[in-house]
Amino acid sequence: MKPHRIYSMSFASVYPHYVNKAERKGKTKAEVDEIIHWLTGYDQAALDAQIEAKTDFEGFFAQAPQMNPSRDLIKGVVCGVRVENIEEPLMREIRYLDKLIDELARGKAMQKILRA
Repeated sequence: MKPHRIYSMSFASVYPHYVNKAERKGKTKAEVDEIIHWLTGYDQAALDAQIEAKTDFEGFFAQAPQMNPSRDLIKGVVCGVRVENIEEPLMREIRYLDKLIDELARGKAMQKILRA
């Protein structure tokens, strides 16, 4: 089976869309970055380096310093699919991030988004 095309897309090409979605709802780039830091373990310098290098999604998640063990608490629907039911590991990681950004844009408290 052919890999999904999003795997080879650069994270840098999608990142501005995450930020724009949040900013349209009165949230900030810093909050988007906080979510990415929580999920992946990247610090700001490493995140900026991944964006500058135009790393694809596959590499972005493969190189993540430490995926948050609490990410399996992320439940819900993204693009009509329940994230907890996605079997492909990389697609599940991508959808976890999508779900967290959706929650931020909907005004959910950061403490709840980060499963604290």
